[in-house]
Amino acid sequence: MLDKAPNKKLSDLLDQFGAALAANEIDKAVSCFQEDCYWRDLVTFTWNIKTMEGRDQVRDMLESQLSKIKPSHFAIAKGEDATESGGLIESWISFETGVARGFGHIRLKDGKIWTLLTTMVELKGHEEPAGFARPMGAKHGSGKNRLTWKEEREKEAAELGFKTQPYTVIIGGGQGGIALGARLRQLGVPTIIIEKNERAGDSWRKRYKSLCLHDPVWYDHLPYIDFPKNWPVFSPKDKIGDWLEMYTKVMELNYWSSTEAKSASYDDKKKEWTVVVHRDGKDITLKPKQLVLATGMSGRPNLPKFKGMENFKGEQHHSSKHPGPDKYVGKKVVVIGSNNSAHDICAALWETGVDVTMVQRSTTHIVKSDTLMDIGLGALYSEQAVQNGMTTAKADLIFASLPYKILHEFQIPLYEKMKERDADFYKGLEKAGFMLDWGDDGSGLFMKYLRRGSGYYIDIGASQLIIDGAIKLKSGVDVKEIKEHSVLLSDGTELPADVIVYATGYGSMNGWAAELISKEVADKVGKCWGLGSNTTKDPGPWEGEQRNMWKPTQQEALWFHGGNLHQSRHYSQFLALQLKARQVGLPTPVYGLQQVHHKG
Repeated sequence: MLDKAPNKKLSDLLDQFGAALAANEIDKAVSCFQEDCYWRDLVTFTWNIKTMEGRDQVRDMLESQLSKIKPSHFAIAKGEDATESGGLIESWISFETGVARGFGHIRLKDGKIWTLLTTMVELKGHEEPAGFARPMGAKHGSGKNRLTWKEEREKEAAELGFKTQPYTVIIGGGQGGIALGARLRQLGVPTIIIEKNERAGDSWRKRYKSLCLHDPVWYDHLPYIDFPKNWPVFSPKDKIGDWLEMYTKVMELNYWSSTEAKSASYDDKKKEWTVVVHRDGKDITLKPKQLVLATGMSGRPNLPKFKGMENFKGEQHHSSKHPGPDKYVGKKVVVIGSNNSAHDICAALWETGVDVTMVQRSTTHIVKSDTLMDIGLGALYSEQAVQNGMTTAKADLIFASLPYKILHEFQIPLYEKMKERDADFYKGLEKAGFMLDWGDDGSGLFMKYLRRGSGYYIDIGASQLIIDGAIKLKSGVDVKEIKEHSVLLSDGTELPADVIVYATGYGSMNGWAAELISKEVADKVGKCWGLGSNTTKDPGPWEGEQRNMWKPTQQEALWFHGGNLHQSRHYSQFLALQLKARQVGLPTPVYGLQQVHHKG
C-alpha cells in the first residue's frame, strides 16, 4: 500500500497556498514559505525568467503580479505522488493562471515551501496541435483546385518575407535558432530564420574536423524529436550538422540559408523592426515585430591584440576558423589557450604528427568525461536514468528547480568526489606543469559554464598527451610579443612558430547587437550571460538568472537565445510562449526587468 502521508501534507499546503492567492491574501500566501526560500518562475507569474529569493522578494512579486496573473488550481500533478526523504517532501505540481496552464516542482522543509519552480506549459486557446489535436495532414473529401501539402509549403516559402511579413525574425540558424524556430512553428507564429552559411548544420560542419560534442546524447535532444536509441553518446560534428539539417526540413522551418543580416533598427512608434538582409544577390527588407539574436554565446570570436601580430609571417587564426590539422604537417604550431577548443585542436595536431605547444596563461578546470557522465550527469541524463523512468522534460525541470543561489552547494560535493576518484590523473597534470582549478568555490564545471561560459576542458584524451609530454606545455606565462617567426612569452621564452591558433574564447552576445543594430542598443541591453556571482569573469551584483537570456531585455522586442543543446531545447519553450503571447495580444506584465550593470 503506497504511503499517502506526503501527498496529504503537500495537498494541505497547496490548498492553503491556493486559497490565499485566490483571496488576494498576500501575507497568508507568503507565510506558506520558509524564511530561507526560493521561487523560480519561468514566465507564468513574472512574464520573465526570475528567481525570488526570500519572503520579502516573494511578497514584492505577488504585490505586483497577483491581481494580473489570477493563479488557481494548485495541485499535485495528475499521476504523480509526493515523496518524503531526508526531511524534504517534494513533488510535481500543476496549476493555472488566467491565460496559461503551468507545471512545476516543489520542495517542502518543515511543512513550508523551500523551493518552488513554476513554468508555463501552454497558453489557453493557443495550444500546440499535438496528441488528439494533431493536424489531419490528408485532405479527405473533394474540392477543386486544392493545394497539396507540398504546394502549400512552397506558397508559404515564396510569400513570407515578400507578400506577408514574419512576426519574428531569428538571426542565427544554429541549434538555438532551429530549436526556437520549431517551437514557434508549432505555435503558429510566422518566423524566418536567417543563416549566413549555405546549409543548416554548417556551423558545426565548418569547425575543425575532430570536433565532437562533449555533452552526452541524453542531454542534447532537440524539441519534439529525440535522437534515435542507437545514436552515439557523443555526436561527431558532421553527424550533428546533418541532424540539424534534417530537423530543419521535417519541422517545416522557413530557413533562409546563404543570407546575411546587414542591419536592424527599431521604430518605437510602429513597434516594429526594419531588418535588411542580403540574399540571392540583393537586399531584402523585413519588418518583424520581434527580433531574436540566436547567434550563440560561443559565436563571436574574442581575438586578442598582442604586440607585433601584424608582423607574423606565418598563418594565424582564431580557433573558430581552425580547419583541422592536415595542412600543418611538418610545421610548428603554437596554440594560445587551454580550454576545450585548445585541447581538442592540440590533440588532433599531435595525432597528425605536428609539433604543437599549448600556452596556458591562466588556470583551467579539467574533469574526465567518463567521471563527469557518471557523477555529474548520471542521475538525470544517462541510459540508467532513462531505464529508471527519467524523461528529458523532467530532467530539465529538476535541474531548473535548483536555484542558482544555492546550486553551487549541490555541485561542490560532486566535484570533491571527482577529485578523489581521479587523484592520480590530477597529480600527473600538476607534475607536467598544468595549472588546475575547480572554480572559485570548488563548484566545478557547471557553475563555471553558467557564470562565465569558459575556463574548463572535458577530458577525452588530450590531458594524457600533456602528462606524457606529447603536447608541449608552457604555463603560467603570458604572450609578450608576436615576432615574425615566433611567439615571445613573458618569461623570456621564445617559441618558434609557423602557425598560431588563438583559442581565446568568445565575447558577450550583445556584441552582435552592437554590430547589427548599434552600440547604443548593445549598451542599453548590457552584458549577456553570467549570474553576477562576483567570481572570475562574472562580476556582481547578483542577478540570480542568466543575464538577458531567453527573457525581455531593456530594448523592447529584442531577445537573446543561445547556450548548449540542453539550454536551446529547454528555454526555447519559454521564449516561444513569450513571443506567442505578444503576437496574439495577451497582456504580458513583466516583473523584475533586469537592470544593466555591465555593458559587455
